Amino acid sequence: MSIVVKPVISEKANNESEVRGRYTFLVNPKANKIQIKESIKELYGVDVVNVRTMIYAPNVKTKYTKKGLQVGKTNKLKKAIVEVGEGQSIDVYGNI
Repeated sequence: MSIVVKPVISEKANNESEVRGRYTFLVNPKANKIQIKESIKELYGVDVVNVRTMIYAPNVKTKYTKKGLQVGKTNKLKKAIVEVGEGQSIDVYGNI
């Protein structure tokens, strides 16, 4: 099971990383905070101070067609905001 799926690259996430030293990652929805912390330590070699997680529910979309009501949904997402030790940083763009 891969814990860290990919880093989140957005304007808000970049501002958090530059100003506060917090990095945002998409992670496996079944992973807990301890597993996320160990995975980030192993992948990037930094000291993790704090991990905050949030779960996004799947988006459900429906549409009416000739064949009737079609229902679809996206996958559930889990985001982790990882705060690293003072003076340390993660090179998010090095893996792209």
